[in-house]
Amino acid sequence: MIYTSALIRAQMTAMLAITQHRRKKVPIVLHNESQQAESWSQIFSQETEKQCIPVVTAWQLNERMYGELQGLNKQETADKYGKEQVHEWRRSYDVPPPNGESLEMCAERAVAYFKEHIEPQLQAGKNVMIAAHGNSLRSIIMYLDKLTSQEVISLELSTGIPMLYIVKEEKYIRRGSPAAPSEPSVYAYTKNLARYRQRLDEMVH
Repeated sequence: MIYTSALIRAQMTAMLAITQHRRKKVPIVLHNESQQAESWSQIFSQETEKQCIPVVTAWQLNERMYGELQGLNKQETADKYGKEQVHEWRRSYDVPPPNGESLEMCAERAVAYFKEHIEPQLQAGKNVMIAAHGNSLRSIIMYLDKLTSQEVISLELSTGIPMLYIVKEEKYIRRGSPAAPSEPSVYAYTKNLARYRQRLDEMVH
């Protein structure tokens, strides 16, 4: 399963990533915005279904909404509101910008969606990829790693670099976990490891 936000940039990231999938499966976006859209996107061939990876888009995985700051660059925002105020909005957990979301508010929707929709897929043994954004992903990582509100605001994520979690006995184990939340760390397959995995797959199948 692939889950992305409703924003095009996250969907593009998912599509680019899946082109490197060693099984060469085809991503199929599931349309659930209406009963008609849902029925029109059904696949009735079991053989075709085996070659597909379902893609679910959800606004709950969208980036934090910055309200009146949206569309402003850092300098424009600082000129309008002052550097200290902007720093507080960007780096606090529970202080939202005008008509926007705090990280806490972003976490409420992203984690609720993860628990209701994504966790059951993991519990059913499925491999899941999530392509989202800095703050919605930090929110989910906060839940997975049981971080405090202070720890999560110092967590930095590298753009476009995958992080891998293994679910074992209902616990989430991050591969390549940092020693502390403030130390950014990522888990990524190297090209050599990917080739090695592909060779193993070919031997098995």
